[in-house]
Amino acid sequence: MTQPPQPPEKPGFGPPPEPEPSRSEQPSRSEQASPPEQPQQTPADPQTPADPQTPADPQAQPGFGPPPGPAQPPAQQPPSAPGGPDLGKAPQPGYGYPQAPQPPQQSPQTAPQTPPTVPVPGGPQPPPGYGYPQQPPAGYGYPGQPQPGQPGAYGQPQQPYGQQPYGQQPYGQQPYGQQPYGYPHPTVPMQSQSGAPGQPGGGRKVNASLAIIIAAVVAIALIVGAGVWYSSAGGDEKKNTANSGDSGDAKGGEGGDSGGDTAGGDEKAPADPSSEVLFQVPAPKVPKDASTIVTSGSWTTDKVYAKSGVAEVVGYDAVEGDELWTLDLPGPVCEASDHATEDGRTAVIYKPAMPTKTKPQSCTQVAAFDLATGEKLWSETAKSGTQEISFNNVTISGNTVAAASTSGGAAWDITSGKALWAPKTSDACYDSGYGGGPKLVAVRKCGPYDQRQLHIQTIDPKDGKVLSEYKMSEGIEYAAVVSTDPLVVAADVGDSAGDGSGISDFFSIDNKSGELRTRISAPGEEFAARCDGITKIEHCSGLAVGKDRLYIATEEHESSGEGYSRTNEVVAFDLATGKQTGQRADAGDGYTIVPLRMDGDNVIAYKRPPYDKGGQIVSIDGGSFKETKLMENPAEKSVRDVEARMLPQHAEILYSQGRLYMSDVYASTLSSGDKEYLAIAFGTG
Repeated sequence: MTQPPQPPEKPGFGPPPEPEPSRSEQPSRSEQASPPEQPQQTPADPQTPADPQTPADPQAQPGFGPPPGPAQPPAQQPPSAPGGPDLGKAPQPGYGYPQAPQPPQQSPQTAPQTPPTVPVPGGPQPPPGYGYPQQPPAGYGYPGQPQPGQPGAYGQPQQPYGQQPYGQQPYGQQPYGQQPYGYPHPTVPMQSQSGAPGQPGGGRKVNASLAIIIAAVVAIALIVGAGVWYSSAGGDEKKNTANSGDSGDAKGGEGGDSGGDTAGGDEKAPADPSSEVLFQVPAPKVPKDASTIVTSGSWTTDKVYAKSGVAEVVGYDAVEGDELWTLDLPGPVCEASDHATEDGRTAVIYKPAMPTKTKPQSCTQVAAFDLATGEKLWSETAKSGTQEISFNNVTISGNTVAAASTSGGAAWDITSGKALWAPKTSDACYDSGYGGGPKLVAVRKCGPYDQRQLHIQTIDPKDGKVLSEYKMSEGIEYAAVVSTDPLVVAADVGDSAGDGSGISDFFSIDNKSGELRTRISAPGEEFAARCDGITKIEHCSGLAVGKDRLYIATEEHESSGEGYSRTNEVVAFDLATGKQTGQRADAGDGYTIVPLRMDGDNVIAYKRPPYDKGGQIVSIDGGSFKETKLMENPAEKSVRDVEARMLPQHAEILYSQGRLYMSDVYASTLSSGDKEYLAIAFGTG
């Protein structure tokens, strides 16, 4: 996890303070059809996001920023011993107790770059553009250089790190012409360690002798008590370079040299995993006087790839990229559900009109639409008192669309738009957000400022009835729903993560009883997952949950191979015991691996490549942890430059049936004039 500590929250931001709560064991939380009446405005709460009607600084969240261009190759420096977390150690007494905060890392500025035009297979190749490097640029993880996620994207204004107040403005409710909450900000990479005293901690590099001793101890421990660490499949660390995407003759199939079917999932390995560019979506034009517009939301079906643009959602042919339909909206999309129903319906939050400098607009509109046709099924609002609620998040579970914010929540039937229920707030509690999918889970915030408590509630999506509840310890201000079945919640306990990732601990909770199964400590210096539990309750990256396991990416560290490359792993935790299983999937020299989602019992993961190769999609077997390569993208520079800007921490990355879609979550006016892209699609033969 590569973010600085969250600065102290300041008074004057957040929801109205409620009266002292009536602490009943099972608070009444829902009303049928409509929310309760409330005053329109009350004083602000310093521990929660800004009132939606009072836009604050949109650059409020660390860890979000315009993706940087590929880094330049570093000057040669002496090799040093490999580092990285001890992945095999068993939990000690007090396991799960919050880790001490880590000091913030310093992030150097990088030279700006913008991706050139991506060549379509069979089309003309663009000549080198202005600023074309004289030698290959260093890639993600190349030592001595800033890592992806830190400042340096072309044309983006940079601010001193740590000067942006955390969580001041709800996502999508920014003043017109300013960057929205959720607009990516720089992250701080692990430093290239020298072991000198006084330097900020990152990978905590050790000298060669100590590394040998540690390695021996770990090896003995693994043999005696921790089981077997499975090495990654495809043992060739040199990785074949993908084709340029011009031939397109390779046919998808089952079996073949790439490993055959992936057991336990729907995704099958093609005979040739080399991919080509299927199509790309040009970056949309941003309205006059606006610097950025949110474009959150992307979905894929067998036939359609749908992506939010500026005040619209467009459906493209999943293979050819032709526009199939357009859903026009009166204002920009603020937030989108990550889920869809089995028959391909989903929902978005949007503004009722295009924002202006004097009227920034609020995210009051919720709409459901059909992914196959683009047909809008309905559009609704909800009120708190006499004022329309400005929503921060929206999700889907079953046939229910649920949306919430600090000022209230509501739920509708996805087919008809009929109001189903709304959470009560009269008992000094409110639903700050929902997690959807197999079950519906509410993160309910209760109590006054100095006695805040989060209630994690599994609820019936049809009527809002509480089925089970787990009360977190007082003082935990935010939590994110990682998975609803099994139920896993992430939180930064006591602001101890120290890196702005929003995670110090994971909580595995029993859906039926509401009891805590186990608590898993995830120190920020060891693990690279991150969650936004402030407003985007479901937004987490660098992890996946399935088979009663939590799969999480480790932080980057020096590779054991030759040269100066860096790498990381995916490891697994048992959600019943909280202990590591001993399984590990290695990214390989120069690659960084990030879990995307589950595929049956398997994990689908993206491998961010070194500077001279294309990215990969792999399937990790849930039992053996053997890796099967499903896709490898073209290695030519013009393609790599676009892919390199789609950072897994920020971009929307979808993989399904041999096709990979990568897209941005904002559109910007800040451009060098070169062709830029909102989305790019890859496919295997």
